This record gives sequence, C-alpha cells and structure tokens, in this order.
Amino acid sequence: MRTNATRSTKTRASLIGICAAAVAAIALPLAPMSASAAPTPHTTTGTSTAATTTATKSGPTSIAYVEVNNDQLANVGRYTLANGANAFDVAIIFAANINYDGSKAQLYFNDNVQKTLDDAATQIRPLQAKGIKVSLSILGNHQGAGFANFTSQAAAADFATQVSNAVTKYGLDGVDLDDEYAEYGNNGTAQPNANSAGWLVSALRADMPNKLISLYNIGETGSSLSAGSSTVGSKIDYAWNPYYGSYQAPSIPGLTKQHLSPAAVDIQNTSSTTAASLAKRTVSDGYGVFMTYNLPGGDKSAYVSSFTKPLYGQAATYK
Repeated sequence: MRTNATRSTKTRASLIGICAAAVAAIALPLAPMSASAAPTPHTTTGTSTAATTTATKSGPTSIAYVEVNNDQLANVGRYTLANGANAFDVAIIFAANINYDGSKAQLYFNDNVQKTLDDAATQIRPLQAKGIKVSLSILGNHQGAGFANFTSQAAAADFATQVSNAVTKYGLDGVDLDDEYAEYGNNGTAQPNANSAGWLVSALRADMPNKLISLYNIGETGSSLSAGSSTVGSKIDYAWNPYYGSYQAPSIPGLTKQHLSPAAVDIQNTSSTTAASLAKRTVSDGYGVFMTYNLPGGDKSAYVSSFTKPLYGQAATYK
C-alpha cells in the first residue's frame, strides 16, 4: 500500500521562494468573528516538576507538528518553560491520509501513524495528562481524493464520520485539514467545487462539537474557506500560514486574530533568528497562535527557546 506522503523540504522550499516576496511584511485583513465553538487561546496550564502546583503561561497557543514517520510524538511533552508550564499546547500527528478506493474517500493510516495511535499509552496519553491536546493531521495522497471535491453533502458527511470515529476510537482531541498532494482528477475523481470544504467542516463540527478543527491554510480547501461564509469559518478553531519562514495571516471569515497563526516555523529548516523574529511579531501584532512543524527527537531546547522567550518570556527546557 502507498505510504504516507510528507511535506518534503524541496517542495516547501519552492513554495516559500514563490510566495516570500508577497507575504514578507503584511498580514492579510481579517473578517469579524461570529459565534464560534473555538476556544480563546490565551492561557494554558501544565504540571510543574514538583507535581504539586499548576504552572501557567500567558500568550499564544503553540502548535507542534511531528512527522511520526521519523520522530516520536511523545517528544512534545518533554519541553517545558522555566516555571514548569508546557512549551507546546497542541501536538499534531503528521499525518494520516485521505485516500480513494474507487468510489469514495477513505481515511488511511500508514504503519507509523497506526503505530503512534496504537501506542497511545506512551505517545498520546502522557501528553494529554500534561494538558497538551493531540490532533490528527489528514493529508492528500496523490489519489484524487481531497477535502475540496466531495460531490454531495452525504459524501462529505461519510468521510467526516470516518474521521470522528477515529478520533473517538483513539481518544484524540481533534483533527487538522491539510489540502496538499490530493492531485484532484486522478483516478477519475471530481474537480474541486465551492461547497465541498464547507460541507466537510460543518459535518465534522456536528460530529465533534467539543473537539479541535484546525486548517493548514493551503490548496483548494484554503481558498474555498477563505472565500466562504463566517457561518462555516467560525466552526474552525485555528488556521495557520503554511509557508515556513514567512509571516502571513490567513483570512478566514469567522476567525479573529486569536485563532490565527501568521507565523510558520519549520524547526529543522527555519533559522532560530527567523523563528525569534516571527514570535516577536506574533505577540506585537496580537495574534493568538504560533505554529511550528517538524519537531525532531533529542534536545532542541535552545532552538525552542528562541521562540518561547518572545512568546512567553521564558526559556524552554528538555526533560
């Protein structure tokens, strides 16, 4: 079976090169927020090393994608701030796939994603016990199936049910939608349409009223939701810029600054100087989310500190 597609350095670097000049300095305008199930991502908590007090931090919600083909999700929980609070607030398993079985979209886990889910006792539950949310990213897999080409509400609802069942089965806290590598039209699949992504988001929110839904703001799905209504957009909790090393706020009707990350950091490829600069700008501009990708194994606390210091006023430690 086809293994999970990943965001390759080559692909991401080429995207950054195309977009950097256009997005380097100015965040996009934001639409006013309507009623939303999204939490206000201001204050998070973590258990101190003494395990008798609860440490808090104030600042943006920090996101950590982990390529579980290469690294352990549990590493996210090893980073704390000087006062014991979690350095990261949301860990995202990268990535499950949306596949095509010849008639409809199917949720698929490669061996490494499946192992991470099966090893929840060591990879997921310890993070949740610390107060860190764990989400599952879902990514296209070159088969023509994606979030933007469901041809009916029923088809979108069917895939949403597959996703919500997996979230329930593995005790996860939400899902992340990443519309890369779908290759719409492959295997005779439909081309994207203006309604599909909204159908899916609405179905996911109906199935998972208290879970996170985040958007890696790229591809046809990002374009559709950016052009859509606040009624749909407000059903999303977070959305972020997909171009690493750059600063560009998504413009999703229904979401305010508190639900957006204009900064995008690839921990293994974005310089620490750039990460620090993006973190400072996130705080000064009043945004509520800071997205990082590609957290590796081993002690990267010096790098993580480059953005936790401007975000929270504290260095990070690795335990």
